[in-house]
Amino acid sequence: MKYVSVRELRSAPGQVWAALAADGELVLTNNGRPQALMVDVDGDTLEATREALQQAKLMRLIARQQAESVASGRHLMTDAAIDSEIAAARTARRGD
Repeated sequence: MKYVSVRELRSAPGQVWAALAADGELVLTNNGRPQALMVDVDGDTLEATREALQQAKLMRLIARQQAESVASGRHLMTDAAIDSEIAAARTARRGD
């Protein structure tokens, strides 16, 4: 995968667009750090590509939450403990 800086995008956008068309995707960097993923799309594939990216982001979030659950030990909670936490949160939200 090719990396392109924000400076390159600003100074030579035509070359960046050509590289995107050739490679299909580019990583846009800011101060040497990955900032964004550029993906080549057209009118026919835009919505499907957007939905696929949203699904990938959701899967990444789920994996992170599962890892946090294991790290904190919450994955060992019983159903009764979970129900108790939910009830306490609802009570706190209502201000009872």
